[in-house]
Amino acid sequence: MGEADHRKELAEFLRARRETTQPEAVGLPRGRGRRTPGLRREEVALLAGVSVTWYTWLEQGRRINASHDVLNAIGRALRLDDAGLEHVIALTEPGTAEIEAPREAPTALVRLLDALMPAPAYVLGPHWEFVAWNAAQARLYPRIAELEPPRLNLLWVLFADASTRELIVDWDIHARQALAEFRSATSTVRHDHAMSELVELLIAESDEFARWWPEHDVSGFETRLRRFSHPVAGELTFEYQQLAPAEWPNLRVVAQLAVPGDDSAQRLGVRHHPF
Repeated sequence: MGEADHRKELAEFLRARRETTQPEAVGLPRGRGRRTPGLRREEVALLAGVSVTWYTWLEQGRRINASHDVLNAIGRALRLDDAGLEHVIALTEPGTAEIEAPREAPTALVRLLDALMPAPAYVLGPHWEFVAWNAAQARLYPRIAELEPPRLNLLWVLFADASTRELIVDWDIHARQALAEFRSATSTVRHDHAMSELVELLIAESDEFARWWPEHDVSGFETRLRRFSHPVAGELTFEYQQLAPAEWPNLRVVAQLAVPGDDSAQRLGVRHHPF
């Protein structure tokens, strides 16, 4: 991701957040005749303690220096959470090297996936591509064994595979949350070739992605329950959890753990008929 790309991404993010931050949320009166959705630029500048001109240039993507303290002040003015603040900082520190997707997961992580059985689990690469998965994940989502890059990717599966919408209960809620987490987690690789290819593909193949992506929502990972309407095992419930291997910081292990007192993992493990 080059410097110009980072500046453009930062400008779009700040503008999107400003337009969705209501005056009442920051202690300002709405007043009459307000034409701007959300806050005005001068209001953000006032709350952050910077000049209107400087903040305007920042939103225009101009090449200006911004310290972490000033960016944090702008983030607080826009009521950003920790994930939002970290995203802003990441967008001011462009990397230059492309991060290649690993061809296969380290054997230690493959053994970890097997050890997590019967819980469905998989390894994601830096662009959220599937790198490895266990047998339980293949039973939960059988198409994973058929896909090829760039469609062998969690975001493509969520947004562009119609079968996933039928599989995940309350799909829209989980898809929106995943998209916000994806944007936050992939700031440093946003405009490398693999990411650009994936985003273009998703915009072309998913109306929801094309509509939600410009909103610039970001979120840190949140442990949560996810329910599935599985065609063989019935309704399943798992706790969605993510692990970051210290030895391989560009990879993530995602586990869908059994809920105490629930037999979803056991029912998923019974092969009633070939998928």
